[in-house]
Amino acid sequence: MTHIISIINLKGGVGKTQTSIAVSEFLATNYAKKVLIIDLDPQTNATVSLMDENLWLEHDKKGNTIFQLFSDKVYNTELFNVESSIVKNVSNIGSGIKNLDLLPSSLRLIDIQDKLPLVSNSGYFVRTPITILKEAVSSIIKNYDYVIIDCPPNLGLITLSGIFISDYYLIPTIPDILSTYGIPQILTRINAFKEDAGINIKPLGILISMFRANNRLHKSIIDSLKYRERRGDYPRIFDTYIPLSIKISEAAEFQSSVKTLGQKYGYDLYNSYNRLVEEVIKYVE
Repeated sequence: MTHIISIINLKGGVGKTQTSIAVSEFLATNYAKKVLIIDLDPQTNATVSLMDENLWLEHDKKGNTIFQLFSDKVYNTELFNVESSIVKNVSNIGSGIKNLDLLPSSLRLIDIQDKLPLVSNSGYFVRTPITILKEAVSSIIKNYDYVIIDCPPNLGLITLSGIFISDYYLIPTIPDILSTYGIPQILTRINAFKEDAGINIKPLGILISMFRANNRLHKSIIDSLKYRERRGDYPRIFDTYIPLSIKISEAAEFQSSVKTLGQKYGYDLYNSYNRLVEEVIKYVE
């Protein structure tokens, strides 16, 4: 059975992409899961962190990215091929992780996202744009134990196309006021979309990221989040907190080749992400 998880927050810089990458790498390496990362974010951070830049540019030039999928629907072309677009064995760990594949994004996705609302009103596409991703990947999803979707920091059509195929969504957040401000909107919008679209997506939980144990504000915000969890307003707060570490920015550099997960993440991050993935597996399996 394939478990599909969207990673989302409306605010950038909260560890969304790093969570997507780390969860995927740990699932594939430590738990022998076959994993596909789908990078829906036009910022392409997951893509450039997991594959060689020249290979990515070549892929993009050939139309082998998410951009081409959505562009086809806007311009009534048929250039995208999902199997050709998937990059096998990605990561900067060794020569890549055997069980980890990537469906890359493109900076050009920025140019197409505002045109997608016009698709449903045109004669080119008889269905809603929300189904574009599902139709493209339905033939290959069964090849994976987990699909991790790195969503853009918004609830536009591209994000909703990822939510549409997901079983769960996970919200990473820094425990501060600005980063947690949009959580109620995410929950409300996804619940409304769930009803309208007739899907059965569930919140997997809220992940505390970039946590500083000596920061009073962080502790206060976490107490507030847990209070809302107890009231039933919020989904579970993961027991695992991801600490603030310089290794987070270092881990995002594809050119910094390392041999093991331990080298890439360092002791504290390694143990934190491993515990997080244990929680994820416990909840979904």
